[in-house]
Amino acid sequence: MTRLGILLSGRGSNFEAIADNVAAGSIDAQIAVVIGNRAEARGLEAARQRGLNAVSIPSKGLDREIYDRMLVEELHRNAVDLVCLAGFMRLLSASFIREFPNRILNIHPSLLPAFPGLDAQHQALAHGVKITGCTVHFVDEDLDAGPILIQAAVPVLNDDTVEALSERILREEHRIYSEAIRLALAGAYRVEGRRIIFC
Repeated sequence: MTRLGILLSGRGSNFEAIADNVAAGSIDAQIAVVIGNRAEARGLEAARQRGLNAVSIPSKGLDREIYDRMLVEELHRNAVDLVCLAGFMRLLSASFIREFPNRILNIHPSLLPAFPGLDAQHQALAHGVKITGCTVHFVDEDLDAGPILIQAAVPVLNDDTVEALSERILREEHRIYSEAIRLALAGAYRVEGRRIIFC
């Protein structure tokens, strides 16, 4: 069975949605380890409450390459097949990404390539777009630029705040991240440049 490694920095709501689907049997995988780069991350406590292997590897003050080697060692120690970033607020080094080619998923709260990086919901409101959403993609060495597995559109309302828009996008994130994991596990696709072609 495929072994998932979840990386998070905060509350871990996407992790919990994934864990719910694993527990329900709708994702044919097991969560081998949940790693947080902040000891106080709520997602780590949520993982412990579920009886999962939760590991804190604090990143503060560490060089990216050194920290990423620690992450890789922990993921390999737990024989992780697929890495899922669930609100992991660090850029990964090229050496980390090369350890797991096309085996790192990330979710981003916009319809990439629009609004990469931080504060995507604020960017959407500031630009006056009528539709935004969320994207699950494979991580490559460029920020929010890897091949896209799945997207969901969310309308932007006239009276939207960043908080209200973020909440609606998050509901879609919870839905499509698990779907993206199922697509990745099924393997019925090929990658052509930045495009994923489903077979």
